[in-house]
Amino acid sequence: VVRIMMPMIADIGEPRWAKAIFEEEKTALGVTADVPLGIMIEVPAAVAMADRLAKEADFFSIGTNDLTQYVLAMDRGNTELAPEIDSLHPAVLKTIGDAAAAGARHACPVGVCGGLASEPPAAPILIGLGVTSLSATRSGIPDLKAFIRTLDKDTCRAVAEEALSLDSAAEVRAMVARRWPGL
Repeated sequence: VVRIMMPMIADIGEPRWAKAIFEEEKTALGVTADVPLGIMIEVPAAVAMADRLAKEADFFSIGTNDLTQYVLAMDRGNTELAPEIDSLHPAVLKTIGDAAAAGARHACPVGVCGGLASEPPAAPILIGLGVTSLSATRSGIPDLKAFIRTLDKDTCRAVAEEALSLDSAAEVRAMVARRWPGL
């Protein structure tokens, strides 16, 4: 199945404009297949507009690398700041949860891509926040799938709520490590 994602969306007009062009081109080419159009959630503005964007999109994909950088106001290209950037920071998790909730309210599936999607310690939190799919690195998929199969939704929700109540990514990582030693 072909799916198209629109990156760096910050304004409701952008997906509307892209969708109009896409439909025009489909018609010109005689394409009748349904091609889902999704929106990358990578900037805080997209999270703030997520309810409106979910009405325009067939799916969301949360790009955690960019979103983390922008939420924490740290340039991941800066060698001094890069080690401090952690997608399990409660502020980043809250933005992911907000986008996932908007998606759920509008029947818009919400996936996560970027480094966080491949981290087993993040899986129960992301599931608990309402994320519906993870786009992980190929090498990490077997371990991630095996771990996810051991989880249940109630536990995931409880872990996500606890993560959101903590003060730092280090505290979130420590909490997950206590629950699942050896991850």
